[in-house]
Order: sequence, then structure tokens, then C-alpha cells
Amino acid sequence: MTHDASSPPPDPSSAHLRLFVALELTPAARAAVAAFRDVAADPRIWRPVPDEALHLTLAFLGRRPEGDVETISEVLRETATPPPRLVLGPALLLPPRRSRVLAVALADPDGTLAALQGRVSAGLEAAGVFVAEKRPFRAHVTVARVRPRERAPRSIDAAPEPLEFHAGPLTLFVSRLHPRGARYEALSRVTLH
Repeated sequence: MTHDASSPPPDPSSAHLRLFVALELTPAARAAVAAFRDVAADPRIWRPVPDEALHLTLAFLGRRPEGDVETISEVLRETATPPPRLVLGPALLLPPRRSRVLAVALADPDGTLAALQGRVSAGLEAAGVFVAEKRPFRAHVTVARVRPRERAPRSIDAAPEPLEFHAGPLTLFVSRLHPRGARYEALSRVTLH
């Protein structure tokens, strides 16, 4: 768990939630990503991400006190911009060595996604609820995770339809862990105009 050094650490006795900020996909983009997943992710090797859980993560906050939800939601309202224009790109195996995730890359032709992600990260850091990762942001949608004791292939021959779309709402999600995979629930949504 991370916190801003200038603020007191979160109260360990309070309820904590596993939180992340993401952009939701439009119905057309979700359908195109799901169609790719269904072709590319051999179910013997991959555990597919359900259609309703497909999203583009901008910031993973980890376990945060429940009281941070309003602060995070306010940051999202303050950083909202027009929705970024995105294009579905090629398949990705992440991390590149010993891959555990099958994903779809997202192209950001105008740079608006990178700008939004930067504003969200900076706002969350300034609010003391996030520490940005050192590695550069890589826009992608995770479509499947490798099953235990399986090995991911070295390459994926399929590719999604190169659909262009504008991102959906900027959303704060809670991730609840279950034996069949995480389930995501929206705690707050900001419609991008």
C-alpha cells in the first residue's frame, strides 16, 4: 500500500478497498475486443476476462481506505477532458518475457490519452492516494490471463479489428477478488465531453 509521506498513513482499522481508475470501452470497442479474445485465447491456456470487465486501466491504486473514494472521485471530476480518440492495435503478450497476460494495444493518435493519464496520475499523487509507476504508461486492454501451470505462446497470430472509437467514462472501480477471477464494480463515473 502506498501513501503520501506528508500525510498520515491510512488507518489500518478502517475498511480497505482494492481500487483502480480506468476508461470504459464503448459497446462497439468492447465487442471488437471480445471477438479478438474469443479467437486468440485458447481456453486450455488462457482464462478469459469477461466482456463486462474489459477496460483500459489508467492508474492502479491498490488497497486504499474506504474514505479515499470521495477524494479520488473529486480528482477524476477535476481532470475530466474530452474523451480520447483511440484505435485498437495489435495483440500484446505481457510482460514480454514469460507472458502472463494477453492484451490488445491501444493507439493514441492525438496524444489525448497520454495527456489524460498524466493528469489523472498527477492529480491522484497530489491528493496523496497514488504513487505513479516508474515504467512508462502502456495503453492496453487485458483480454485473458494465463492459467496456472500453463505457458503462454511466444506469439499470437490473430489481431483485433482496427476499430477507431472515443473512450467511455472515466471510472473508479473496486476490484473484489474471487476464485474465478476479480470482479469489478464502478464506484463513481465521470462522463467525458
